[in-house]
Amino acid sequence: MKKTTRTALVAALLITAAAAAAALRGTATDAPADDDRKYLTDSRPLPQMPPMHNAPNTPLGEGKGIFPGRVAWAHAPGASNWDGETGFWFEDRWNDQGKSDRLIDTAITALTGTDTPAEAWKALFTHFNATRGRGERGYRRGEKIAIKLNMNNTSTHADSEELNTSPQTCLALLRSLVNQGGVAQQDIVVCEPSRLITDYLYDKCSAEFPDITYADFEGGEGRTRVEYYDNAIPYSVDNGKLATGLATCIVDADYLINSSLLKIHVGPGVTLTAKNWYGATSIHKDWRRNSHAGFNQNRQGVKAYRTFVDFIGHKDLGQKCMLYLIDAAYGSRDVNGKPYPKWEMAPFNGAWACSVLVSQDPLAVDAVGLDLLSSEWPEVESLPYCDEYLVEAASIPHAPSGTVYDPERDGKPLEAPLGVMEHWNNRRDKLYSRNMGLDKGIELIYKRVE
Repeated sequence: MKKTTRTALVAALLITAAAAAAALRGTATDAPADDDRKYLTDSRPLPQMPPMHNAPNTPLGEGKGIFPGRVAWAHAPGASNWDGETGFWFEDRWNDQGKSDRLIDTAITALTGTDTPAEAWKALFTHFNATRGRGERGYRRGEKIAIKLNMNNTSTHADSEELNTSPQTCLALLRSLVNQGGVAQQDIVVCEPSRLITDYLYDKCSAEFPDITYADFEGGEGRTRVEYYDNAIPYSVDNGKLATGLATCIVDADYLINSSLLKIHVGPGVTLTAKNWYGATSIHKDWRRNSHAGFNQNRQGVKAYRTFVDFIGHKDLGQKCMLYLIDAAYGSRDVNGKPYPKWEMAPFNGAWACSVLVSQDPLAVDAVGLDLLSSEWPEVESLPYCDEYLVEAASIPHAPSGTVYDPERDGKPLEAPLGVMEHWNNRRDKLYSRNMGLDKGIELIYKRVE
């Protein structure tokens, strides 16, 4: 038997075994069918992957969420169709709003094991409140929800080609939250404390939801200017000149939604939900004026304190986050500039990512995002050992660096893992431990949206 045929057979048997094992342990009833996984198989030769701290299918930590460690990936081919040259990538002529709406609704129902977006939002609010001692209840009118965007590539309100939060993804999220989740517009803050909310996104969303507050670094032109609480995040170690203030709209919220992007970064390797919290601190809109202490991993694998762990573990950041979302309408190999290039791996097959990933587990969702980026562009020099912050966060209270993580520096260090992380087996199969029938690690649910 040829090697490629034998490998494909093994992968098929693994998926079949995973489904059987899940049914035996009673979780398959609430798990979405995995029929769409056939689209994930990538027949190309496996690439040489960059070195990481954690080996494939070696789960670390404890899964979070209704279904611990679950990440739901919704993919709608054709949702984003920019030709790479004409106009801007975010214009409605290049993006299908209907598909963007279905991406959000499909992702949250797959994540929660529910049948409708209304049920999904109720499940998310109820689980969040129940696990934080607030009782088995959903959202109540008057409670505040802040949505942290990623508009990192902005310096004014004017539109530009830079890749930031997709206006279509943002509008889809608001439609689902308000129209399906029953959340009052007046209780929502869409914010980017360290940057600017551009005109196209603001105009598109505020036209439909005028009573939502839109807050950014400068304010004006319909936006509210963000204010800060001083010394709200002193960090676990002396972080030099790293900003310690936190946006009041973030701290004062009862619930947070972290809406990040799927991009490689020249510093820490990837920029996903963990790094997105940096934009909630009191940094300047000009990145050159800011400290980035503790961000970049050592490219030779030397272990050290990682600032992102403090973000995830902070009571007013990661520990107040109800939903983690990676906006992958386009995705990019470069942190700056327009989206580029298109994705070659399956299920993208030479197109834009056209996806949304969601999870209640901050480590699991970033682990999947990291695997997507490093498998598509393994040659990028900043990727080696970029999983360090995930390993640190999943290993608390025994972080490999020896760091005692105490984000508020109040003498009450974090005592348990902040989630679960692992790497998938390979780019071809994209299998995590729970996909292979184990009761630990990550479960990746892939749903194709037509």
